[in-house]
Amino acid sequence: MKRAHAIRRRVFIEEQQVPEEIEMDADDAHAFHALAILDGVAVGCGRMVEHGAGEVKIGRMAVLLDKRKAGVGAQILRFLIDRARTRGFRKAILHAQLTAEGFYLKEGFTPVGGVFDEAGIAHRAMERQL
Repeated sequence: MKRAHAIRRRVFIEEQQVPEEIEMDADDAHAFHALAILDGVAVGCGRMVEHGAGEVKIGRMAVLLDKRKAGVGAQILRFLIDRARTRGFRKAILHAQLTAEGFYLKEGFTPVGGVFDEAGIAHRAMERQL
């Protein structure tokens, strides 16, 4: 989890100016974490947390700047979806930054509701059946 936190610190806290007390939360202790490794270096991460009956929330998806657009995020997301499905979950939800909404649309997520602010960044709730 230390390497995932280092990626999240760079992406969310340093790049996007998300306050550390919001980024590092209590869900980390019981979340399932995914870490992408390329040539021995951690380059991306994501997590999922049980979120009610038959549902998981995917979040903290982050890829280092120089590895974005290389498919790392899609691989992490697909891995988490597969793991959720294997564990018997039927639906995945997430809060997508508006700048990443197209990415999630391509991965089968659909928008739910309007735009809202989370940590000073515009987001939209999205979901996908598993």
